[in-house]
Amino acid sequence: MTIEEILAGLKYNEQSFPQESLAEAVAHREEITPELLKVIEYSAENMEALWQEEGDYFAHIHAMYLLAQFRETRAYEPIIGLLSIPGKATRYFVGIHVVSNIGRVLASVHNGDMNPLKALIENEDADEFVRSVVIETLTILVAIGEQTRENVIGYFKELFNGKLERNKSKNSILWGTLIIESARLYPEELYDDIKAAFDDDLVGGFFVTLEGVDDYLADGKEAVLDELREDKSISLIDDAIEEMKEWSCFRTPEENRERAEEIEEIVGMMAAKLFSEAKKRSRQSAGLSSSGAEQRSPQPVHRTRNSYIPYVRQTKKVGRNDPCPCGSGKKYKKCCLNK
Repeated sequence: MTIEEILAGLKYNEQSFPQESLAEAVAHREEITPELLKVIEYSAENMEALWQEEGDYFAHIHAMYLLAQFRETRAYEPIIGLLSIPGKATRYFVGIHVVSNIGRVLASVHNGDMNPLKALIENEDADEFVRSVVIETLTILVAIGEQTRENVIGYFKELFNGKLERNKSKNSILWGTLIIESARLYPEELYDDIKAAFDDDLVGGFFVTLEGVDDYLADGKEAVLDELREDKSISLIDDAIEEMKEWSCFRTPEENRERAEEIEEIVGMMAAKLFSEAKKRSRQSAGLSSSGAEQRSPQPVHRTRNSYIPYVRQTKKVGRNDPCPCGSGKKYKKCCLNK
C-alpha cells in the first residue's frame, strides 16, 4: 500500500477494524510519521467542521495511537493543542473511549516537559473530563520513572491550594480525580488538603470517599507505590492494533447486541457464584455446616461505641485499576468501587 492508500484506509470509521491499514502504517513508520503529525494539526484546526459534518472521521484517533506506539515526542504538543480546544465538543470528537486512555497516549509521547500538561490541567476553558484525565498522565509518568513522586505531589499540592478553582458545580470531576491520583501516589503529604476538599464538599461521595483515601494510607507507602508500578492499566501504548481492535465502534449494532448479551450472561454467572460464596461464608461464620447442623454455639458480641471488629478479606483484593468484576470493561475505581 502507498502512504496515500494507508491514510485513506484510516480516515473514516466504517464499522470494521482497519487492521491492514494500521499494520501497513507500522511497517512504513518513518514515511508515515510526518503525515500523522499533519493529521493531528489538521484535526485541531478543523475540529468543529469535522465533528459536525463528518461524524465518522477517525484519522485523528488512529494517528494518536500510532504516534504513541512510535514514541513520537513531536506529537506531544500537537495532541495537547487538540485537547485544549474549549468546550465539551473535544471529548466527543476525540471519543470517550479514547479520552479515558489519553493519559497513556500523552505519557507515550511525553517529551520531558510537564508545563504543557500543567497548562491544560489549569485551563478552565478546556473540557473538565479531558483535564481530569490529563491529571492521571502525571501519575503514569511517576509509575514509569519519567517523573519523581515528589515533583508530582508538589504540583498536586499547588492544585489543592489555589491552582484549581474550588467550585464543585464546575470541577467536581477534577477534584475527584485529583484526590484519587493523590491517593495512588500515597497521600501522606496531601491528607490535610484532601480532607479540606471533602469538608468543603468539592467532590461527590459517589466518586471517591475519605475512607477510600484512608485505605491507601493503611496499605503503606511501599505497597501503594508497588501496586502503581505493577498496574498494567496505566502502561504505555505499545501496540495500536491490540489496543483498538476490540473497540465497540468497530462492530455493527448486531455484533454489539450479541456482545452485550454475552457480558450480561457472564455477569449473571459471576453474581450467582459470588452470592453462593457469600452465603457459604455467612453460614460458616455463624458456626453452621453446609447441611445446617450446628457446630458451635455462637457467643453474643458486646460492642461499645468505640469497639471495632476488624474486617478479614475472604477473596482476592480487586485493585483500584483492575477491570471491574461486574464485567463492564471499566476500571474498578470508575465503576463499582464506591457503589
